[in-house]
Amino acid sequence: MQLGNLKNLVAINLSGNMLVGPIPSSLVHLTNLTSLCLSLNQINSSIPSDVGNLKKLVHLDLSSNYLNGSIPSSLNHLTRLNYLSFHSNFIEGFIDQEIRNADHLSWLDLSNNKMSGVIPIELTKLTQLEYLNLSSNQLSGRIPPRIDLLSNLLHLDLSHNRLVGNIPTHIGNCNNLKHLSLNNNSLNGSIPAQFGSLSLFYIDISHNVISGRIAHHLGELTSLEFLNLSHNNLSGTIPDFLNSMTQISSIDLSYNNLEGKIPREFKDRYPPQAIIGNKGLCGEFKGMPSCLTSTTTNLEEEPERDRFHFSTVSLYLLFYLSIFGYLYIFLSANNDVESERTVNRNGDLLSIWNYDGRIAYEDIIKATEDFNIKYCIGTGGYGSVYKAQLPNGYIFALKKLHQLEAKEAALIKSFETEVKVLSEIRHRNILKLHGFCLHKQCMFLVYEYMERGSLYCVLRNDDEAVELNWTKRVNIVKGVAHALSYLHHNFNPPIVHRDISSSNILLNMEFEAFVSDFGTARPLNPNSSHETILTGTYGYVAPGCEKRSRKSCKSLE
Repeated sequence: MQLGNLKNLVAINLSGNMLVGPIPSSLVHLTNLTSLCLSLNQINSSIPSDVGNLKKLVHLDLSSNYLNGSIPSSLNHLTRLNYLSFHSNFIEGFIDQEIRNADHLSWLDLSNNKMSGVIPIELTKLTQLEYLNLSSNQLSGRIPPRIDLLSNLLHLDLSHNRLVGNIPTHIGNCNNLKHLSLNNNSLNGSIPAQFGSLSLFYIDISHNVISGRIAHHLGELTSLEFLNLSHNNLSGTIPDFLNSMTQISSIDLSYNNLEGKIPREFKDRYPPQAIIGNKGLCGEFKGMPSCLTSTTTNLEEEPERDRFHFSTVSLYLLFYLSIFGYLYIFLSANNDVESERTVNRNGDLLSIWNYDGRIAYEDIIKATEDFNIKYCIGTGGYGSVYKAQLPNGYIFALKKLHQLEAKEAALIKSFETEVKVLSEIRHRNILKLHGFCLHKQCMFLVYEYMERGSLYCVLRNDDEAVELNWTKRVNIVKGVAHALSYLHHNFNPPIVHRDISSSNILLNMEFEAFVSDFGTARPLNPNSSHETILTGTYGYVAPGCEKRSRKSCKSLE
Protein backbone atom coordinates (compact mmCIF):
# COMPACT_ATOMS: atom_id res chain seq x y z
CA MET A 1 0.00 0.00 0.00
CA GLN A 2 1.35 3.41 -0.90
CA LEU A 3 1.85 5.87 1.92
CA GLY A 4 -0.24 8.42 0.08
CA ASN A 5 -3.32 6.22 0.38
CA LEU A 6 -3.35 6.39 4.20
CA LYS A 7 -5.71 9.34 4.25
CA ASN A 8 -6.32 9.22 7.99
CA LEU A 9 -2.68 9.50 9.03
CA VAL A 10 -2.06 12.39 11.39
CA ALA A 11 1.67 11.91 12.13
CA ILE A 12 4.67 10.53 10.21
CA ASN A 13 8.12 10.18 11.75
CA LEU A 14 10.72 8.55 9.48
CA SER A 15 13.75 10.37 10.86
CA GLY A 16 17.14 8.73 11.17
CA ASN A 17 16.70 6.19 8.38
CA MET A 18 18.35 5.77 5.00
CA LEU A 19 15.68 7.37 2.88
CA VAL A 20 17.06 8.55 -0.45
CA GLY A 21 15.74 10.34 -3.47
CA PRO A 22 12.95 12.91 -3.50
CA ILE A 23 10.14 13.44 -1.03
CA PRO A 24 7.26 11.28 -2.35
CA SER A 25 4.73 13.49 -4.11
CA SER A 26 1.93 11.36 -2.64
CA LEU A 27 2.66 12.77 0.84
CA VAL A 28 1.00 16.05 -0.05
CA HIS A 29 -2.33 14.19 -0.36
CA LEU A 30 -2.30 13.27 3.35
CA THR A 31 -4.31 16.31 4.25
CA ASN A 32 -4.95 15.19 7.83
CA LEU A 33 -1.28 15.25 8.76
CA THR A 34 -0.41 17.40 11.75
CA SER A 35 3.21 16.23 12.09
CA LEU A 36 5.75 15.31 9.42
CA CYS A 37 9.34 14.48 10.37
CA LEU A 38 11.83 13.26 7.72
CA SER A 39 15.04 14.54 9.32
CA LEU A 40 18.42 12.79 9.32
CA ASN A 41 18.00 11.05 5.97
CA GLN A 42 19.47 11.43 2.48
CA ILE A 43 16.59 13.14 0.75
CA ASN A 44 18.09 15.09 -2.12
CA SER A 45 15.18 16.78 -3.86
CA SER A 46 13.60 20.17 -3.48
CA ILE A 47 10.69 20.73 -1.08
CA PRO A 48 7.46 19.83 -2.98
CA SER A 49 5.84 22.97 -4.35
CA ASP A 50 2.39 21.82 -3.16
CA VAL A 51 3.44 21.22 0.44
CA GLY A 52 0.90 23.93 1.22
CA ASN A 53 -1.85 21.33 0.77
CA LEU A 54 -1.01 19.98 4.23
CA LYS A 55 -2.92 22.78 5.90
CA LYS A 56 -3.27 20.98 9.24
CA LEU A 57 0.49 20.67 9.77
CA VAL A 58 1.67 21.84 13.15
CA HIS A 59 5.15 20.22 13.12
CA LEU A 60 7.37 20.07 10.00
CA ASP A 61 10.97 18.82 10.28
CA LEU A 62 13.03 18.18 7.13
CA SER A 63 16.41 18.96 8.72
CA SER A 64 19.76 17.22 8.06
CA ASN A 65 19.13 16.06 4.52
CA TYR A 66 20.36 17.18 1.12
CA LEU A 67 17.39 19.31 0.18
CA ASN A 68 18.05 21.91 -2.49
CA GLY A 69 16.15 24.59 -4.30
CA SER A 70 14.21 27.27 -2.47
CA ILE A 71 11.41 27.35 0.10
CA PRO A 72 8.16 27.03 -1.88
CA SER A 73 5.74 29.94 -1.70
CA SER A 74 2.88 27.55 -0.85
CA LEU A 75 4.37 27.24 2.62
CA ASN A 76 2.45 30.38 3.56
CA HIS A 77 -0.72 28.27 3.48
CA LEU A 78 0.45 26.37 6.57
CA THR A 79 -1.11 28.79 9.02
CA ARG A 80 -1.15 26.29 11.91
CA LEU A 81 2.59 25.64 11.96
CA ASN A 82 4.18 25.75 15.37
CA TYR A 83 7.53 24.08 14.60
CA LEU A 84 9.50 24.44 11.35
CA SER A 85 13.04 23.14 10.87
CA PHE A 86 14.96 22.91 7.59
CA HIS A 87 18.46 23.20 9.10
CA SER A 88 21.54 21.51 7.63
CA ASN A 89 20.49 21.25 4.01
CA PHE A 90 21.45 23.04 0.80
CA ILE A 91 18.42 25.28 0.48
CA GLU A 92 19.09 28.44 -1.51
CA GLY A 93 17.21 31.60 -2.35
CA PHE A 94 15.68 34.18 -0.07
CA ILE A 95 13.61 34.07 3.08
CA ASP A 96 10.79 35.89 1.37
CA GLN A 97 7.16 35.81 2.43
CA GLU A 98 6.78 32.03 2.57
CA ILE A 99 6.08 32.02 6.29
CA ARG A 100 4.33 35.36 6.71
CA ASN A 101 1.04 33.70 7.70
CA ALA A 102 2.47 31.28 10.27
CA ASP A 103 1.14 33.29 13.18
CA HIS A 104 1.47 30.38 15.59
CA LEU A 105 5.10 29.58 14.78
CA SER A 106 7.24 29.31 17.92
CA TRP A 107 10.29 27.46 16.52
CA LEU A 108 12.03 28.38 13.25
CA ASP A 109 15.39 26.86 12.31
CA LEU A 110 16.78 27.51 8.82
CA SER A 111 20.44 27.37 9.87
CA ASN A 112 23.32 25.80 7.96
CA ASN A 113 21.94 26.29 4.47
CA LYS A 114 22.87 28.50 1.51
CA MET A 115 20.19 31.13 1.86
CA SER A 116 21.02 34.68 0.82
CA GLY A 117 19.48 38.12 0.74
CA VAL A 118 18.30 40.20 3.67
CA ILE A 119 16.34 39.13 6.73
CA PRO A 120 12.78 40.13 5.77
CA ILE A 121 10.81 42.47 7.96
CA GLU A 122 7.95 39.93 7.76
CA LEU A 123 9.80 37.79 10.30
CA THR A 124 9.13 40.36 12.99
CA LYS A 125 5.42 39.74 12.58
CA LEU A 126 5.78 36.18 13.92
CA THR A 127 5.17 37.37 17.44
CA GLN A 128 4.88 33.86 18.92
CA LEU A 129 8.47 32.96 18.00
CA GLU A 130 10.56 31.70 20.89
CA TYR A 131 13.43 30.12 18.92
CA LEU A 132 14.91 31.70 15.78
CA ASN A 133 18.07 30.31 14.18
CA LEU A 134 19.25 31.61 10.79
CA SER A 135 22.95 30.99 11.40
CA SER A 136 25.50 29.68 8.90
CA ASN A 137 23.88 31.05 5.77
CA GLN A 138 24.84 33.86 3.41
CA LEU A 139 22.40 36.46 4.69
CA SER A 140 23.38 40.09 4.19
CA GLY A 141 22.08 43.52 5.03
CA ARG A 142 21.02 44.71 8.47
CA ILE A 143 19.23 43.06 11.36
CA PRO A 144 15.59 44.25 11.20
CA PRO A 145 15.39 47.33 13.46
CA ARG A 146 12.09 46.27 15.03
CA ILE A 147 13.39 42.87 16.11
CA ASP A 148 11.81 43.72 19.46
CA LEU A 149 8.40 42.89 18.01
CA LEU A 150 9.42 39.28 18.69
CA SER A 151 8.59 39.86 22.32
CA ASN A 152 8.47 36.13 23.19
CA LEU A 153 11.89 35.37 21.75
CA LEU A 154 14.13 33.24 24.01
CA HIS A 155 16.88 32.18 21.57
CA LEU A 156 18.24 34.27 18.68
CA ASP A 157 21.12 33.02 16.51
CA LEU A 158 22.14 35.01 13.42
CA SER A 159 25.81 34.04 13.55
CA HIS A 160 28.06 33.15 10.61
CA ASN A 161 26.38 35.33 8.01
CA ARG A 162 27.30 38.58 6.25
CA LEU A 163 25.23 40.99 8.29
CA VAL A 164 26.29 44.64 8.58
CA GLY A 165 25.27 47.73 10.49
CA ASN A 166 24.60 48.32 14.17
CA ILE A 167 23.02 45.92 16.62
CA PRO A 168 19.46 47.33 16.87
CA THR A 169 18.85 49.14 20.13
CA HIS A 170 15.26 47.89 20.09
CA ILE A 171 16.59 44.47 20.95
CA GLY A 172 16.51 45.67 24.53
CA ASN A 173 12.74 45.28 24.42
CA CYS A 174 12.99 41.49 23.90
CA ASN A 175 12.45 41.01 27.60
CA ASN A 176 12.49 37.19 27.49
CA LEU A 177 15.70 36.81 25.47
CA LYS A 178 18.16 34.39 27.07
CA HIS A 179 20.57 33.39 24.27
CA LEU A 180 22.04 35.85 21.74
CA SER A 181 24.53 34.79 19.04
CA LEU A 182 25.53 37.43 16.47
CA ASN A 183 29.14 36.32 16.03
CA ASN A 184 31.05 36.04 12.74
CA ASN A 185 29.36 38.85 10.86
CA SER A 186 30.44 42.40 9.98
CA LEU A 187 28.40 44.24 12.59
CA ASN A 188 29.72 47.62 13.72
CA GLY A 189 28.81 50.37 16.13
CA SER A 190 28.91 49.89 19.89
CA ILE A 191 27.39 47.43 22.33
CA PRO A 192 23.84 48.66 22.94
CA ALA A 193 23.23 49.92 26.44
CA GLN A 194 19.81 48.30 26.17
CA PHE A 195 21.45 44.89 26.74
CA GLY A 196 21.32 45.74 30.42
CA SER A 197 17.54 45.50 30.52
CA LEU A 198 17.54 41.88 29.30
CA SER A 199 17.82 38.60 31.20
CA LEU A 200 20.54 37.13 28.96
CA PHE A 201 22.69 34.25 30.16
CA TYR A 202 24.57 33.79 26.83
CA ILE A 203 26.08 36.55 24.65
CA ASP A 204 28.39 35.92 21.70
CA ILE A 205 29.06 38.93 19.46
CA SER A 206 32.64 37.97 18.65
CA HIS A 207 34.32 38.27 15.23
CA ASN A 208 32.65 41.52 14.21
CA VAL A 209 33.91 45.12 14.03
CA ILE A 210 32.17 46.44 17.12
CA SER A 211 33.95 49.41 18.70
CA GLY A 212 33.71 51.66 21.74
CA ARG A 213 33.97 50.68 25.37
CA ILE A 214 32.48 47.60 27.00
CA ALA A 215 29.09 48.92 28.04
CA HIS A 216 28.77 49.14 31.81
CA HIS A 217 25.13 48.14 31.40
CA LEU A 218 26.36 44.55 30.95
CA GLY A 219 27.00 44.61 34.67
CA GLU A 220 23.25 44.60 35.20
CA LEU A 221 22.94 41.11 33.66
CA THR A 222 22.79 39.13 36.87
CA SER A 223 22.09 35.85 35.01
CA LEU A 224 24.95 36.15 32.51
CA GLU A 225 27.08 32.98 32.37
CA PHE A 226 28.80 33.18 28.94
CA LEU A 227 30.27 36.34 27.40
CA ASN A 228 32.33 36.42 24.20
CA LEU A 229 33.35 39.85 22.89
CA SER A 230 36.57 38.70 21.23
CA HIS A 231 37.91 39.72 17.82
CA ASN A 232 36.34 43.18 17.69
CA ASN A 233 37.63 46.76 17.99
CA LEU A 234 36.61 47.39 21.60
CA SER A 235 38.71 49.93 23.47
CA GLY A 236 39.11 51.28 26.98
CA THR A 237 39.92 49.34 30.13
CA ILE A 238 38.55 46.09 31.49
CA PRO A 239 35.53 47.35 33.43
CA ASP A 240 35.44 46.73 37.14
CA PHE A 241 31.93 45.31 37.05
CA LEU A 242 33.21 42.16 35.33
CA ASN A 243 35.16 41.33 38.49
CA SER A 244 32.02 41.20 40.59
CA MET A 245 29.97 39.10 38.15
CA THR A 246 30.82 35.80 39.82
CA GLN A 247 28.13 33.91 37.94
CA ILE A 248 30.09 34.17 34.65
CA SER A 249 31.77 30.84 33.92
CA SER A 250 33.30 31.75 30.54
CA ILE A 251 34.54 35.11 29.28
CA ASP A 252 36.58 36.07 26.22
CA LEU A 253 37.81 39.63 25.60
CA SER A 254 40.74 38.62 23.41
CA TYR A 255 41.88 40.39 20.25
CA ASN A 256 40.47 43.85 20.87
CA ASN A 257 42.13 47.19 21.63
CA LEU A 258 41.73 47.10 25.40
CA GLU A 259 44.35 48.88 27.49
CA GLY A 260 45.36 49.64 31.03
CA LYS A 261 46.02 47.52 34.08
CA ILE A 262 44.44 44.09 34.37
CA PRO A 263 42.42 43.95 37.61
CA ARG A 264 43.80 41.47 40.12
CA GLU A 265 40.35 39.94 40.56
CA PHE A 266 40.23 39.24 36.82
CA LYS A 267 43.56 37.45 37.02
CA ASP A 268 42.33 35.26 39.85
CA ARG A 269 39.23 34.12 37.98
CA TYR A 270 40.08 33.88 34.27
CA PRO A 271 42.85 32.34 32.13
CA PRO A 272 45.32 34.32 30.00
CA GLN A 273 43.61 33.38 26.75
CA ALA A 274 40.64 35.50 27.84
CA ILE A 275 42.62 38.70 27.16
CA ILE A 276 45.42 37.88 24.70
CA GLY A 277 45.68 40.05 21.61
CA ASN A 278 45.11 43.31 23.52
CA LYS A 279 48.44 45.06 23.12
CA GLY A 280 47.61 47.84 25.56
CA LEU A 281 46.95 45.64 28.60
CA CYS A 282 49.51 45.17 31.34
CA GLY A 283 49.68 43.59 34.77
CA GLU A 284 50.70 40.49 36.64
CA PHE A 285 49.16 38.10 34.12
CA LYS A 286 51.64 35.56 32.78
CA GLY A 287 52.68 36.53 29.28
CA MET A 288 51.57 40.14 29.77
CA PRO A 289 54.00 43.03 30.18
CA SER A 290 54.44 44.73 33.50
CA CYS A 291 52.66 48.05 33.83
CA LEU A 292 56.04 49.57 34.72
CA THR A 293 57.94 48.43 31.62
CA SER A 294 57.34 47.84 27.96
CA THR A 295 56.63 44.42 26.55
CA THR A 296 60.07 44.13 25.00
CA THR A 297 61.92 45.16 28.14
CA ASN A 298 59.90 42.79 30.27
CA LEU A 299 60.68 39.84 28.03
CA GLU A 300 64.36 40.64 27.80
CA GLU A 301 64.88 41.14 31.51
CA GLU A 302 63.18 37.95 32.64
CA PRO A 303 63.83 35.27 29.99
CA GLU A 304 64.10 32.40 32.44
CA ARG A 305 60.97 33.05 34.49
CA ASP A 306 58.70 32.30 31.52
CA ARG A 307 60.98 29.90 29.69
CA PHE A 308 58.08 27.50 29.39
CA HIS A 309 54.57 28.88 29.41
CA PHE A 310 51.14 27.40 28.79
CA SER A 311 48.72 29.61 26.85
CA THR A 312 45.99 29.58 24.23
CA VAL A 313 46.06 28.02 20.77
CA SER A 314 47.13 31.09 18.82
CA LEU A 315 49.43 31.08 15.84
CA TYR A 316 50.11 34.77 16.39
CA LEU A 317 51.59 34.07 19.80
CA LEU A 318 53.32 30.99 18.43
CA PHE A 319 55.35 33.06 15.98
CA TYR A 320 55.76 36.09 18.19
CA LEU A 321 56.98 34.29 21.28
CA SER A 322 59.07 31.68 19.47
CA ILE A 323 61.44 34.57 18.69
CA PHE A 324 62.36 34.55 22.36
CA GLY A 325 62.61 30.76 22.54
CA TYR A 326 59.46 30.30 24.61
CA LEU A 327 57.17 27.30 24.85
CA TYR A 328 53.42 27.83 24.69
CA ILE A 329 50.71 25.28 25.30
CA PHE A 330 47.07 25.46 26.34
CA LEU A 331 44.89 22.57 27.41
CA SER A 332 41.19 23.44 27.05
CA ALA A 333 39.21 20.25 27.62
CA ASN A 334 36.68 22.46 29.33
CA ASN A 335 36.43 26.12 30.25
CA ASP A 336 36.94 25.76 34.00
CA VAL A 337 40.43 27.21 34.21
CA GLU A 338 41.00 27.38 37.92
CA SER A 339 44.61 27.67 38.91
CA GLU A 340 48.18 28.50 38.13
CA ARG A 341 51.29 26.88 39.57
CA THR A 342 55.01 27.05 39.03
CA VAL A 343 57.32 24.03 39.24
CA ASN A 344 60.95 23.31 38.50
CA ARG A 345 61.67 20.64 35.93
CA ASN A 346 65.18 19.80 34.72
CA GLY A 347 66.40 23.20 35.80
CA ASP A 348 63.74 25.13 33.90
CA LEU A 349 60.86 26.97 35.49
CA LEU A 350 57.46 26.15 34.06
CA SER A 351 54.53 28.50 34.42
CA ILE A 352 51.48 26.32 33.97
CA TRP A 353 47.89 27.27 33.20
CA ASN A 354 45.45 24.41 33.43
CA TYR A 355 41.78 23.76 33.88
CA ASP A 356 41.66 21.71 37.06
CA GLY A 357 44.89 22.39 38.91
CA ARG A 358 46.55 19.15 37.88
CA ILE A 359 47.12 19.10 34.12
CA ALA A 360 50.64 20.19 33.17
CA TYR A 361 53.44 19.52 30.74
CA GLU A 362 55.11 17.06 33.08
CA ASP A 363 51.80 15.19 33.43
CA ILE A 364 51.82 14.58 29.70
CA ILE A 365 55.40 13.34 29.82
CA LYS A 366 54.58 11.11 32.79
CA ALA A 367 51.41 9.73 31.21
CA THR A 368 53.35 8.64 28.12
CA GLU A 369 56.59 7.80 29.98
CA ASP A 370 58.33 10.38 27.83
CA PHE A 371 56.50 9.18 24.71
CA ASN A 372 57.32 5.52 25.18
CA ILE A 373 56.55 3.36 22.15
CA LYS A 374 54.04 1.29 24.13
CA TYR A 375 51.69 4.31 24.17
CA CYS A 376 51.94 4.78 20.42
CA ILE A 377 48.60 4.06 18.72
CA GLY A 378 49.51 4.97 15.16
CA THR A 379 51.53 7.04 12.76
CA GLY A 380 50.31 9.78 10.47
CA GLY A 381 51.58 11.80 7.56
CA TYR A 382 54.08 13.24 10.01
CA GLY A 383 54.96 12.07 13.48
CA SER A 384 53.41 9.42 15.72
CA VAL A 385 50.19 9.45 17.72
CA TYR A 386 50.16 8.56 21.42
CA LYS A 387 47.38 7.90 23.91
CA ALA A 388 47.72 9.77 27.20
CA GLN A 389 45.48 9.39 30.25
CA LEU A 390 46.11 12.34 32.55
CA PRO A 391 45.74 12.45 36.35
CA ASN A 392 42.17 13.77 36.23
CA GLY A 393 41.05 10.80 34.10
CA TYR A 394 40.78 12.67 30.79
CA ILE A 395 42.23 10.86 27.78
CA PHE A 396 43.88 12.77 24.96
CA ALA A 397 45.61 11.87 21.72
CA LEU A 398 49.03 13.43 21.17
CA LYS A 399 50.54 13.78 17.71
CA LYS A 400 54.28 14.24 18.11
CA LEU A 401 56.97 15.16 15.65
CA HIS A 402 60.09 13.09 16.11
CA GLN A 403 63.36 14.97 16.51
CA LEU A 404 64.46 14.27 12.94
CA GLU A 405 61.06 15.27 11.58
CA ALA A 406 61.09 18.44 13.65
CA LYS A 407 64.08 19.60 11.64
CA GLU A 408 62.29 19.34 8.29
CA ALA A 409 60.84 22.65 7.20
CA ALA A 410 57.95 21.03 5.30
CA LEU A 411 56.79 19.07 8.34
CA ILE A 412 57.08 22.09 10.62
CA LYS A 413 55.00 24.02 8.10
CA SER A 414 52.33 21.29 8.19
CA PHE A 415 52.38 21.42 11.98
CA GLU A 416 51.90 25.19 12.01
CA THR A 417 49.15 24.97 9.37
CA GLU A 418 47.22 22.47 11.46
CA VAL A 419 47.49 24.70 14.53
CA LYS A 420 46.30 27.74 12.62
CA VAL A 421 43.36 26.02 10.93
CA LEU A 422 42.09 24.06 13.93
CA SER A 423 42.44 27.02 16.30
CA GLU A 424 39.88 28.89 14.19
CA ILE A 425 37.44 26.07 13.45
CA ARG A 426 34.55 24.95 15.63
CA HIS A 427 32.39 22.20 14.12
CA ARG A 428 30.94 19.05 15.63
CA ASN A 429 32.43 16.86 12.86
CA ILE A 430 35.94 18.33 12.92
CA LEU A 431 38.44 16.94 15.40
CA LYS A 432 38.93 19.30 18.34
CA LEU A 433 42.42 20.61 19.01
CA HIS A 434 42.95 21.15 22.73
CA GLY A 435 46.47 22.56 22.57
CA PHE A 436 49.96 22.44 21.16
CA CYS A 437 53.57 22.50 22.20
CA LEU A 438 56.23 24.15 20.05
CA HIS A 439 59.85 23.84 21.05
CA LYS A 440 62.94 22.66 19.23
CA GLN A 441 63.16 19.70 21.60
CA CYS A 442 59.45 18.90 21.79
CA MET A 443 56.68 19.48 19.25
CA PHE A 444 53.26 17.91 19.67
CA LEU A 445 49.54 18.57 19.24
CA VAL A 446 46.89 17.68 21.82
CA TYR A 447 43.61 16.33 20.41
CA GLU A 448 40.32 14.94 21.59
CA TYR A 449 40.72 11.16 21.80
CA MET A 450 38.72 9.08 19.33
CA GLU A 451 38.08 5.62 20.77
CA ARG A 452 37.61 3.72 17.51
CA GLY A 453 40.50 5.25 15.64
CA SER A 454 40.36 5.84 11.91
CA LEU A 455 37.68 4.69 9.51
CA TYR A 456 40.45 2.92 7.60
CA CYS A 457 41.30 0.73 10.61
CA VAL A 458 37.65 -0.01 11.38
CA LEU A 459 36.99 -1.18 7.82
CA ARG A 460 40.03 -3.47 7.94
CA ASN A 461 38.81 -5.16 11.12
CA ASP A 462 36.26 -7.84 10.25
CA ASP A 463 34.31 -7.58 13.52
CA GLU A 464 34.19 -3.79 13.54
CA ALA A 465 33.35 -3.68 9.83
CA VAL A 466 30.28 -5.85 10.49
CA GLU A 467 29.24 -3.57 13.37
CA LEU A 468 29.60 -0.62 11.00
CA ASN A 469 26.23 -1.22 9.34
CA TRP A 470 24.81 0.85 6.53
CA THR A 471 23.04 3.26 8.83
CA LYS A 472 26.30 4.06 10.59
CA ARG A 473 28.13 4.33 7.27
CA VAL A 474 25.61 6.78 5.91
CA ASN A 475 25.88 8.88 9.07
CA ILE A 476 29.68 8.91 8.68
CA VAL A 477 29.36 10.15 5.10
CA LYS A 478 26.89 12.82 6.21
CA GLY A 479 29.17 13.91 9.03
CA VAL A 480 32.12 14.32 6.67
CA ALA A 481 29.90 16.11 4.14
CA HIS A 482 28.68 18.57 6.79
CA ALA A 483 32.28 19.23 7.88
CA LEU A 484 33.44 19.88 4.31
CA SER A 485 30.38 22.00 3.59
CA TYR A 486 31.21 24.11 6.65
CA LEU A 487 34.82 24.53 5.50
CA HIS A 488 33.86 25.36 1.92
CA HIS A 489 30.76 27.50 2.38
CA ASN A 490 30.49 28.73 5.97
CA PHE A 491 34.06 29.77 6.68
CA ASN A 492 35.68 32.96 5.44
CA PRO A 493 37.96 32.52 3.62
CA PRO A 494 36.89 29.01 2.55
CA ILE A 495 39.27 26.19 3.51
CA VAL A 496 40.06 23.11 1.44
CA HIS A 497 41.34 20.07 3.33
CA ARG A 498 43.17 18.50 0.33
CA ASP A 499 43.59 15.06 1.91
CA ILE A 500 40.21 13.50 2.68
CA SER A 501 40.82 9.77 3.09
CA SER A 502 39.57 6.99 5.34
CA SER A 503 42.77 7.38 7.39
CA ASN A 504 41.90 11.00 8.15
CA ILE A 505 38.35 10.30 9.29
CA LEU A 506 38.25 9.37 12.97
CA LEU A 507 35.39 7.71 14.84
CA ASN A 508 34.25 7.91 18.44
CA MET A 509 32.42 5.16 20.33
CA GLU A 510 29.12 6.08 18.65
CA PHE A 511 30.73 5.86 15.18
CA GLU A 512 30.38 9.61 14.77
CA ALA A 513 32.82 10.92 12.17
CA PHE A 514 35.46 13.61 12.74
CA VAL A 515 37.67 15.01 9.99
CA SER A 516 41.32 15.27 11.06
CA ASP A 517 44.83 15.96 9.70
CA PHE A 518 44.76 19.52 8.42
CA GLY A 519 48.49 19.73 7.71
CA THR A 520 47.94 20.22 3.97
CA ALA A 521 44.82 22.40 4.27
CA ARG A 522 44.81 25.92 2.91
CA PRO A 523 42.43 28.86 2.53
CA LEU A 524 41.04 29.76 -0.88
CA ASN A 525 41.95 33.18 -2.18
CA PRO A 526 38.99 34.43 -4.25
CA ASN A 527 41.45 36.01 -6.68
CA SER A 528 43.47 32.83 -7.09
CA SER A 529 43.19 30.16 -9.76
CA HIS A 530 43.09 27.61 -6.91
CA GLU A 531 45.82 25.55 -8.53
CA THR A 532 48.49 23.87 -6.49
CA ILE A 533 51.05 21.11 -6.57
CA LEU A 534 49.79 17.61 -5.77
CA THR A 535 48.99 16.94 -2.14
CA GLY A 536 47.03 14.26 -0.33
CA THR A 537 46.95 10.49 -0.21
CA TYR A 538 47.42 8.52 -3.41
CA GLY A 539 44.23 6.64 -4.21
CA TYR A 540 42.11 9.50 -2.83
CA VAL A 541 43.00 12.19 -5.35
CA ALA A 542 42.00 12.42 -8.98
CA PRO A 543 43.84 9.78 -11.06
CA GLY A 544 44.96 12.45 -13.49
CA CYS A 545 46.64 14.26 -10.63
CA GLU A 546 48.56 11.14 -9.56
CA LYS A 547 50.08 10.89 -13.02
CA ARG A 548 51.17 14.52 -12.90
CA SER A 549 52.69 14.58 -9.43
CA ARG A 550 55.31 17.12 -10.42
CA LYS A 551 52.94 19.36 -12.35
CA SER A 552 50.29 21.86 -11.36
CA CYS A 553 47.00 20.19 -10.53
CA LYS A 554 43.68 21.47 -9.21
CA SER A 555 42.87 20.68 -5.58
CA LEU A 556 40.02 18.22 -5.34
CA GLU A 557 38.25 16.86 -2.29
